Amino acid sequence: MTDHKLEAAKAASTLVCAGQTIGLGAGTTIAHLVNIIAQDKELAGSLIFTSSSFKTTQLLSRYGLRVQSPALLSHIDIYFDGCDQFDSELNALKSGGGIHTSEKVLASMASEFILLGDDTKFEPRLTAAYPLVLEILPQALQIVCDKLKALFPTALLNQRMSTQKDGALISDNGNMLVDVQFTELPAPENLNTLVKMIPGVVEHSLFYRLATQAIISGEPGIRIMMPQR
Repeated sequence: MTDHKLEAAKAASTLVCAGQTIGLGAGTTIAHLVNIIAQDKELAGSLIFTSSSFKTTQLLSRYGLRVQSPALLSHIDIYFDGCDQFDSELNALKSGGGIHTSEKVLASMASEFILLGDDTKFEPRLTAAYPLVLEILPQALQIVCDKLKALFPTALLNQRMSTQKDGALISDNGNMLVDVQFTELPAPENLNTLVKMIPGVVEHSLFYRLATQAIISGEPGIRIMMPQR
């Protein structure tokens, strides 16, 4: 059986050129991409990497690749990342890892932001299959949740709790994470603005019109998608 995530990573690796600064997110496809790049010692040695993911950073370090903190960079040539779902405009929901704030920072620094994965990630329009995840300042948690309930009365709110200790799951930035599960996803352009305007919301997991292309693999082969906007 074809590993479509591996095939997407192979296609993505052909876009990497010597001397570039490469940003990386998290997930299986990104791990495949790191493994592929690391095999080309000459190319890998010429690159600078940065990542929003602890696991990806660990993998880069194990290969002895040059890793730079995002705080020390002002520009990234290409940022590669996966997602849970994306649409024809390349709007994407990244709801799993809870590191979307850092991921958006890297995406905004990049000349190209490329989504990677298998073709099950694509839907013509985003659906409510995945929650919108909000990173929220701890002192604003209750007021933000109250405002969300007023804005989206049919949505279910679920604060993420730790499975390794008693209490809430804390983001890398020391904030709370709340999943907002819609029965029907609001229009992305409205959702993006409405949620960001709530005081206390640090960031949310809808990547609205940030991606510049997507590389997906499926039974028909590799497909390169550009945003239909």
